[in-house]
Amino acid sequence: MSQQNTVGILLAAGGGLRFDPTGVQNKLTQILPSGTPVAVQAAGNLLAVLTKVIAVVRCATLAQQLTEAGCEVHLFSQAEQGMGASLAYVIHHAAGANVDSVLVALADMPYLQTETIRKMLAALAAGTDIVQPYYQQQAGHPVGFSKRHFPALMSLTGDIGARHLLREFSVLQLPVDDAGVVRDIDFLSDLQGK
Repeated sequence: MSQQNTVGILLAAGGGLRFDPTGVQNKLTQILPSGTPVAVQAAGNLLAVLTKVIAVVRCATLAQQLTEAGCEVHLFSQAEQGMGASLAYVIHHAAGANVDSVLVALADMPYLQTETIRKMLAALAAGTDIVQPYYQQQAGHPVGFSKRHFPALMSLTGDIGARHLLREFSVLQLPVDDAGVVRDIDFLSDLQGK
């Protein structure tokens, strides 16, 4: 399996209520010190290594930013149903005949290193069914899934996501020296520095 057979999935349809409980400010469009919006940076990290990244969004502004960044973008009108529903929706668009695996990333995690992505792709190419990065013994994102798990991913609902798959199946816990796999943007203070 080669890198061309892995599609990046960028989950960018969340409400981000910890960042702004009023829902006025979308954390994913906030600008990092580098001058890049949060979700655009997260997409750029994936696009630096993968040839195809599909983003699922709820906001037209974010859809435009991610389209301009090079993602295939799908507006999900039922995003309020939760992460599981958004993931199922986007997997339906990603799971084609030529796709052997997906790398599911969160758009509020802009500090992920491309070397981590490469290591995860190598694990998937070697036949790993599920791979998850670990930084200092802490589970992180993105998570890679082989096509064996596409039916289960497409049946997700609500806000659970794929956590149950990580408990039910063997997961390669890939140690990485990349704090970006556990560092997300939840509060205004998270936008500052590295």
